[in-house]
Amino acid sequence: MDNPAREEESGLFGRPPQQRGPLPSILFIMLMLLLFTSHNGEEYLARHQYQEALQKLTYQKSNFTAWMDGTSTNFTLPEQNVSVLPLLETLLPSNGSVDPVYSSYYPNITGFIHGDLRLYNITPSYLANSTESYPWKPIIQDYMKDVSENLTEISEKMGAWNWSAPQKVAFSVVEKIPLLSANSSANVTENIALIHGRIEFSDASIGEDLRLEFEGVHFLKNGTIYGLAEPPNRAVDIRFLPSIVPENMKNETALLIEPELSSRIDKFKKLIDAGIIEDSLEDLPPKTACPFTLYAQINSMDVPAHVMEEHEEEIQRPTGIDTHLPTRLSMKSILISKECGMVYEVSDMEGLRSRTFFRKVTTYAGTAAIAYLAILMLFSRQMARSSTPSGISRVSRYSFLVQSTIDSVSFAGHVTFAVLAEGRPSLSLIAPSFLACIVFLYEAQFSMDIYQIQLPEDAPSPPRRPPVPAPVPTPPVATPPTTTDANPPTDSLNGPSAPNPPATPTAAVPATPQPETPAPALSQNITFWAFFWQQIRTDPQARLYVILFIFLSTIVRIILSPTLTLLFVAITYSCIWLPQIWRSIRRGRSSGLSMEYLVGITICRIYLMLYFLACPRNVLDVEPRYWSYYLAAFVCLQAMILMLQEYFGPAFFLPKRFSTVNAYNYHPPLSLPDEESPEKSLGDCAICMDAILIDPSLRQTHQTSSSPDDWDVKASGADGRKKSASIRGSGGVIDPAGLLDAVQRGVGIAVTRKNYSLAPCHHLFHTECLERWLAIKNICPQCRRPLPPL
Repeated sequence: MDNPAREEESGLFGRPPQQRGPLPSILFIMLMLLLFTSHNGEEYLARHQYQEALQKLTYQKSNFTAWMDGTSTNFTLPEQNVSVLPLLETLLPSNGSVDPVYSSYYPNITGFIHGDLRLYNITPSYLANSTESYPWKPIIQDYMKDVSENLTEISEKMGAWNWSAPQKVAFSVVEKIPLLSANSSANVTENIALIHGRIEFSDASIGEDLRLEFEGVHFLKNGTIYGLAEPPNRAVDIRFLPSIVPENMKNETALLIEPELSSRIDKFKKLIDAGIIEDSLEDLPPKTACPFTLYAQINSMDVPAHVMEEHEEEIQRPTGIDTHLPTRLSMKSILISKECGMVYEVSDMEGLRSRTFFRKVTTYAGTAAIAYLAILMLFSRQMARSSTPSGISRVSRYSFLVQSTIDSVSFAGHVTFAVLAEGRPSLSLIAPSFLACIVFLYEAQFSMDIYQIQLPEDAPSPPRRPPVPAPVPTPPVATPPTTTDANPPTDSLNGPSAPNPPATPTAAVPATPQPETPAPALSQNITFWAFFWQQIRTDPQARLYVILFIFLSTIVRIILSPTLTLLFVAITYSCIWLPQIWRSIRRGRSSGLSMEYLVGITICRIYLMLYFLACPRNVLDVEPRYWSYYLAAFVCLQAMILMLQEYFGPAFFLPKRFSTVNAYNYHPPLSLPDEESPEKSLGDCAICMDAILIDPSLRQTHQTSSSPDDWDVKASGADGRKKSASIRGSGGVIDPAGLLDAVQRGVGIAVTRKNYSLAPCHHLFHTECLERWLAIKNICPQCRRPLPPL
């Protein structure tokens, strides 16, 4: 059987406390670590993919080397379409070789390039029936004349991706000077460089991206780029690069292939031998099978060649010299898929050099770290301010829970950003990610502390135990009177009483012991999910673990999906202070949050939000969302309402019919003890065990008043002048109407009822004693029942 005394000590009636050891927590943490860190199967698959890629590269190198040497091989280089050159001259007019005294091209385009897209359908049937006219339409018709149009085959290659939806494209490019073999010409390194990277199309309507792997060559003298792009599941064969470049550059390009294949083979061998296997080779269903050919032209700059060389040298080997260029990298390009009948025209392309990007990342990391350091300091001061149960009872746990959710996503996002950035910028991102993690842990722990302390507020009242019936005494056996008087015995009220008849002695009936009701036990055939659901409903700790598991499982999805990320930001930021405002209104008390905490946290949160949603040149290149300004204004409005609640009341902005709070009155009118009683007190305080004495002025007023129904209570206002308030009552009972009216008029009552406090459980205390007790616990010190705020 449950122990009622133990049940009352817990402060949670009807639910006996469940003492848990650390074993469930340890098992849960081990399970989470196993799920999130165990990748043995993926590592085995990745190793197998690495070995297959190594074998494929070795085979390609042997065939290409045989083709270069003129020996027998099954590799052949396809011929270039004769319509390509006129098409490029129309769409991408080249500036040619510029005068190095006045102009130059960017020699290194490593970085991030973004542009606008426009799609053209170039299938032969569409070109023949379309009335749309553009200058290069005849050229593209000649380019596509040898294509056998099979709509079914084209549809299968295009896949499920909506090619007309993307409006933006992003290039991530890495450029390097190739390592040439001994038989290569020496002037190759001055004219050409290899580039590789990714091309990403974004469909904003569904929040998904299409990524293509890109390999190409960059001719430095005239700023032209030629490349091949394939979906991730189809690796680019760099042996075909010489087939897409101009005829005079074909031999020079072919000399780069063999050294590059050798370098990649050596890299794969070192990774496999060292056991560094990354799951970077995708094994997902392909979204498309359309290959693309890329042609790009970099715009020349009115910067002398020697100034450009000094700028590049300063980037590679910094010395502190200011070599800032007047304009950014700009270019234009086209993407042609002959097999799928598509042409993308990419315009307004602007690039952000990797070094500039790294400096921007470092600057952002510093400002974000300062913001999170300020959040951590403000939160620590607020925790110290709300360290007592009376202070914690004022705050809302949901406000801190929402902020901890924001910081957890920020921590995961900064870590992911640091991994993708690589190099020195990733080190600078460690600071904001670490501080975000610390703030997240502290806020989550504080939310749980608030939950534990505020838990008795919603606990059900204990059911009244039925009174135990007193045992019925066995009636005594009546004996006839032995008096010899002639008169029978009489009752003092009812006259003569009848003689009692002789009672028949009855045997005592032994009490039948009632069998104890066994505790309800789980059925043996209960399902696992029924047991699981029962544990979630009854066990707060199990419910917390399930919430954490769901949260950790979905947080990565939130980060990787742009649509979910924006939705998450909009919902969480709009609910930063709303739970606190609602709690203050519901409880009729101020929030207890300091002014510096409200202002500082609001500024830091808004800065981190507006940087990504309003700054047009943020590090993630997120397009500005103008609704972010409205969201920031809404957050500021919430903070302002919280500050005004401290001065004008929790419900100052609501109509009076909605602002009434049914708060418990600890100072109800009590009957005064009898004047002739030797002890002039209301009883003993259950905390200090001293008597709760009647205020002498109250007794004096009662004695000198002409009528107990008309008492004059002397009071003093805030200005020090004497005032009076009439307190009317009857039967020696203090009526609170006069006192309430006096308090509302700013009158400081000299004779008040606040020297005593009567709890809902009808236990009486000194007000000062109860205030000190509620600063430690919010349960009755005598019966352990939950107490409302004082």
